[in-house]
Amino acid sequence: MLLALLSGLVEDSNGDPVAGARVNAFGLEVYTDQSGLFTLEISVPALVTVEKPGWTQTETKWEDSSELVRTVIDPLRIRGLRVGAEAARDDASFDHLLELADKSAVNAFVFDTKQQGGRVLYETSVDEAHAIDAVEPLYNPANRINQAHEHGLYAITRLVVFEDLHRVRAHPEEKLAGAWIDPRSLPAWQYNIDLAIEACAIGFDEIQFDYVRFPAGRTAQVTGQLGLTSEERLAATEGFLAAAREVLIPMGCAVSADVFAIVVSVSDDQGLGQRPEELSRQLDALSPMVYPSHYSLGWLGFPDPNDHPYEVTADAIDDALPRLAPGTVLRPWLQAFWWRNVQIRSSIQAAEDRGVGWILWNARSNFDLEALPSDDEVDA
Repeated sequence: MLLALLSGLVEDSNGDPVAGARVNAFGLEVYTDQSGLFTLEISVPALVTVEKPGWTQTETKWEDSSELVRTVIDPLRIRGLRVGAEAARDDASFDHLLELADKSAVNAFVFDTKQQGGRVLYETSVDEAHAIDAVEPLYNPANRINQAHEHGLYAITRLVVFEDLHRVRAHPEEKLAGAWIDPRSLPAWQYNIDLAIEACAIGFDEIQFDYVRFPAGRTAQVTGQLGLTSEERLAATEGFLAAAREVLIPMGCAVSADVFAIVVSVSDDQGLGQRPEELSRQLDALSPMVYPSHYSLGWLGFPDPNDHPYEVTADAIDDALPRLAPGTVLRPWLQAFWWRNVQIRSSIQAAEDRGVGWILWNARSNFDLEALPSDDEVDA
């Protein structure tokens, strides 16, 4: 058998390197580094597959060649809706969301499996969730995933991490303050990673971690977190994501996380342990929560930022894009509450104009078709 060393570069259509792509041939596999480069010793000729969760897949037939093999893959442009627990539980509500997706450019749903406060919303096999009395089954995620996939939808689960009242009560030694677990707690890391592993095995295409941070506001004043350096806070949050990524990527699930939108527009971590440079190194997608209603009055010179959906959304995206690690895509959460349909459309347009995906947040999963672009509109 003739063996040869294949050296390659994986890029996207813009010519930017794609880190963390899996390169496979004859059952042997490696991952691209931060520069998109890889080497693999294989027999020739070979069919080489390059893939990454949440990205397109490509196959290349390779003959023995000393030239650097260049392969292009691109991220899926996710346009999603949040499916809250009640919408996931109720057949009529879920069918309505499927109908909206069928009639619009929506191609993804984001389901909750672990909510704020630590409630686990399905019949989990993770023993720790039962031991801390966190399980309240409201829906069967496997069934909903199958329905979503039948409609061609990408299925994401949102998993809240460090804001967990159930765990605080059961493990006071891990408590930071209030309902907050210390993000440096390795047992808490493992508990949430176990739930993520199960979610991936159930069939979710992507695990999206939320509340991967230290607390904000008044709670932050009493936890001692502000006495830590930003490097110490970031080591906790990035460390958790790195540990999760290590097990989830080989399973075939993409990994993403939500962050406060303010952290993409300032240089520090705001005391939260969130900065796009560090966190994006461990992620396939970063989702800042761009809700203009939450911005301070006067932001960008606007008396009320909530009255300027396009401009505020555009500014956050423009601030975030140059700060991401290679191979990580930006996919903001956009406001779909307290607005008219035309305002939601305006915010979406800011994302579309910048070539990024988006997910709409509405606590009750109350969406209107008039707020959603059609396939023809986004492909134009």
